[in-house]
Amino acid sequence: MKDFILPPKDWDMGTPLPKSDTTVTLKIDGFDVTVTEGTSVMRAAMEAGIKIPKLCATDSVEAFGSCRLCLVEIEGRRGTPASCTTPVAEGMEVTTQSAKLAKLRKGVMELYISDHPLDCLTCAANGDCELQDMAGMVGLRDMRYMAGDNHYAPTSAGSLSLNDLRARTPDAASNARYIPKDDSNPYFSYDPAKCIVCSRCVRACEEVQGTFALTIEGRGFDSRVSFGARTDNALQSDCVSCGACVQACPTATLQEKSVAEMGTPDRAVLTTCAYCGVGCSFKAELNGDKLVRMTPYKHGKANRGHSCVKGRFAYGYAEHPDRILSPMIRDSVDQPWQEVSWEEAMAFTAQRLTQIRDTHGHKSMGVITSSRCTNEETYLVQKLTRQVFRNNNTDTCARVCHSPTGYGLGQTFGTSAGTQDFDSVEQTDVVIVIGANPTDGHPVFASRLKKRLRQGATLIVIDPRRIDLLATAHGSDTHHLPLRPGTNVAVVSALAHVIVTEGLADESFIRDRCDWDEYSHYAEFIRDPRHSPEATELLTGVPSDALRQAARAFAQSGNGAIYYGLGVTEHSQGSTTVMGIANLAMLTGNIGRPGVGVNPLRGQNNVQGSCDMGSFPHELPGYRHVKNPEVRAIFEKAWGVPIDPEPGLRIPNMLDAAVEGTFKALYVQGEDILQSDPDTHHVAAGLKAMDCVIVHDLFLNETANYAHVFLPGSSFLEKEGTFTNAERRINRVREVMKPRNGYADWEVTQLLANAMGAGWHYTHPAQIMEEIAATTPSFANVTYDLLEEKGSVQWPCNDAAPEGTPLMHIDGFVRGKGRFIVTEYVATDEKTGPRFPLLLTTGRILSQYNVGAQTRRTANNVWHDQDLLEIHPHDAENRGIREGDWIRLASRSGETTLRATITDRVSPGVVYTTFHHPDTQANVVTTDYSDWATNCPEYKVTAVQVAPSNGPSDWQEDYAAQAAQSRRILPAAE
Repeated sequence: MKDFILPPKDWDMGTPLPKSDTTVTLKIDGFDVTVTEGTSVMRAAMEAGIKIPKLCATDSVEAFGSCRLCLVEIEGRRGTPASCTTPVAEGMEVTTQSAKLAKLRKGVMELYISDHPLDCLTCAANGDCELQDMAGMVGLRDMRYMAGDNHYAPTSAGSLSLNDLRARTPDAASNARYIPKDDSNPYFSYDPAKCIVCSRCVRACEEVQGTFALTIEGRGFDSRVSFGARTDNALQSDCVSCGACVQACPTATLQEKSVAEMGTPDRAVLTTCAYCGVGCSFKAELNGDKLVRMTPYKHGKANRGHSCVKGRFAYGYAEHPDRILSPMIRDSVDQPWQEVSWEEAMAFTAQRLTQIRDTHGHKSMGVITSSRCTNEETYLVQKLTRQVFRNNNTDTCARVCHSPTGYGLGQTFGTSAGTQDFDSVEQTDVVIVIGANPTDGHPVFASRLKKRLRQGATLIVIDPRRIDLLATAHGSDTHHLPLRPGTNVAVVSALAHVIVTEGLADESFIRDRCDWDEYSHYAEFIRDPRHSPEATELLTGVPSDALRQAARAFAQSGNGAIYYGLGVTEHSQGSTTVMGIANLAMLTGNIGRPGVGVNPLRGQNNVQGSCDMGSFPHELPGYRHVKNPEVRAIFEKAWGVPIDPEPGLRIPNMLDAAVEGTFKALYVQGEDILQSDPDTHHVAAGLKAMDCVIVHDLFLNETANYAHVFLPGSSFLEKEGTFTNAERRINRVREVMKPRNGYADWEVTQLLANAMGAGWHYTHPAQIMEEIAATTPSFANVTYDLLEEKGSVQWPCNDAAPEGTPLMHIDGFVRGKGRFIVTEYVATDEKTGPRFPLLLTTGRILSQYNVGAQTRRTANNVWHDQDLLEIHPHDAENRGIREGDWIRLASRSGETTLRATITDRVSPGVVYTTFHHPDTQANVVTTDYSDWATNCPEYKVTAVQVAPSNGPSDWQEDYAAQAAQSRRILPAAE
């Protein structure tokens, strides 16, 4: 056996790793190599540390065999087969180096180089070009071909480089085959002159992303990569700017503009994306301390080397000029801000908080934690209110999005999180996507799901809109149930009704794994004819036949998985729908193995973590109620103070109490509740009534309009810590650059706590994680050393599962037996009527994120620079609304104006908009109705009227003036 050095972890192995339990042993260059059955000869050689030249092969896509550079010789076979497309066989003997192979490879490289500009020294890919590397690897030192037809020269004369051409050819000369560089995309350029037609970009777009935006146009020597129609450029095409094509390109044909401008990066730091709940791993690549690009990490267990436009490119906000880098204070919100030192800011804040506590009592102040900050930072913020403020007044944006998940899954399964890892989708046979739009909200997961759909899995979408997932290219069987907003429970119950009444339930699973008495009671309830698809059709708007077909497909198609989003939770019956979804999974036995499960798609990077860390007013870290004395005792011992046994205030309660005069101070870390929470007028009134609002953020957000203290935050690039994604995966966040404001966010919270007399002495987030592990059973074995060793782990991670738990409930539910719960449909109190006949629902778009504070400060605005209202052609015609018109959107809570876009993606009677832009303030029209169990706001159902308008409303103009007044900044005193 060869005593070889294993290849570096980041080597491109040429072809993907096959999935097989069988191994094969062969000889490569005389050495025995044992690999998985189905492995290509190329990959087998790479695993043995033997590199074979290649251009069209890369391990992110299937083998293609077009470049003919990876030729090998195989004993007993004629010719020189391509190693990328040749699978290994037992006893095979392979030769990768011989005089014959060297001659062939050099000849192939000469042909490539003959139609490629040789301006390598000034090329943006210099030092990072596979064509350049392969030319060196095969020993190409000269080219025999004379100048002739080519695609790279703007004239018809071939030459060494474009600079030579400019100097040596007349201005009038031209080359019909030359295509100028396409710079339309804000993040990367496409230079056809440098294309070698390896098709890696096309295959990446198809196989990895699943968009099919690229194709090969022409034949033979005229072949070139095209963004669709001849008239389309990169920006106008279907391209979603995920970066997969750029990642796959072996030359400078597709090149990041940042690399062309800043140079090839010379070092990298592995970290985790701070956008959605997928939790993609990235290599932040730098020149010195300047970030050049973010490249998806191929071994990231959540993203497997893929990315989206936000994580890949939209990181420029960290250095945007709007960013505030110095602390600021003011006595009242009508005054301009005054820049001060950190010491002055902390003294001012501590004095105000102490005065409020002494005057109004311990419970007159509270905190809001951030789902964008790390676990360690979130833990400290909730600790601040419980140990230092001495109350449980802590809440988080996670409650206004996924708190029904915690409640519903806790009641049915016994734990408050999803059941699977993202790899599980590769084994599913039928997928329900309900109340989620993965291609926009969770695009990297959506790409993995689309790949499975192309392989034959059945898709069932339950959504008022026709989401892009329904248009998956080369997908198979699809079902769309376009329900009326607010009727989720009725639709889920109707699905269950069909499964139970048609005898499709998995009785053996139910008897073995679930409480049979609970099931019997539930089955009696769900069999009632009032839950049948025919009985609910008038209510939900879903045709009964379509619903029955979907129910049968889910129950009979093998592994069934359910993925859901905020379209489930942000309803007055959000918790009920989550319990109904859990009922569906248990009914069909789709729990406890790969390819199945109940999977909430978390909206922000650390929504799961902020819940885990005890951000709710009734729960300490680990989802343990504050009323339990044995739980309080753990933290009382760790923190040295008594813990209040009474639950604290949620955000709406804080605002109500502020208006009443009993709640006076609020510390808000990394959240913009004025823009993101419902009923903007009510939020503004509550903030205005407080005596001390502390905003800790990167930018002067909308909430800061009513703040007295602004503490500048640090971006995810400037901190150490961990995020926990939607699959319970704990990923490391690493410091890429030093905090521009001077402190990481955990340090700022510690400064504030110590100014209040806490005496904290953390010197690194690893120490905070040690405290989390010591007090939280599901994190008991989590350490930074373990995360460095494993890359990431999924909680629970404890003595029972020392390396984490990818799949939950394998042998039994956390609560013991699964619990079926009756899910009675109760209509929302938000009703349509003559004044407000339409239903508004809200959501996200791919290029923007949440309230847009980050993405609006990047080039992503080129795709979505304003919120638009989607309205059906029938409703638009009835109101005299045309495409692009200003419209007035009014509800019982308020009104705003924005432009209309006319589409049949929404049903008649339903309108839809996003909430990314503060000048729209979509939440000014949403109501204060909320989930019955968790107070999660009902963002998804608002009765509205739409009418033509002539521009921004009076309220919008007044708000803009007030915001400008509030954001005045005086320079720091000398």
